Amino acid sequence: MSVVALTRSLDDLARLGTETFDRRVRPLLRPEDDGKFVAIDVLSGEYEIDANDHAAVTRLRARVPSADVWLERVGSKTTCRIGAVGQ
Repeated sequence: MSVVALTRSLDDLARLGTETFDRRVRPLLRPEDDGKFVAIDVLSGEYEIDANDHAAVTRLRARVPSADVWLERVGSKTTCRIGAVGQ
């Protein structure tokens, strides 16, 4: 696995990723997309949606190798959860 250097701060990446998600992706989402991952290139606005986060990022990087990737999960405030839930 290769390491990708960030070209911007994490705050900028988060801001641009969230803006792109809200502007370009959210209006096109369907009910069946709930819970899926959206990998977004914050520079071009290109994105991929998949139930698997790695698959979404891999497909996006295949199309946009230099992508600054922001990952969102449809219908969730967080991309991932750690630990027990509901116990």
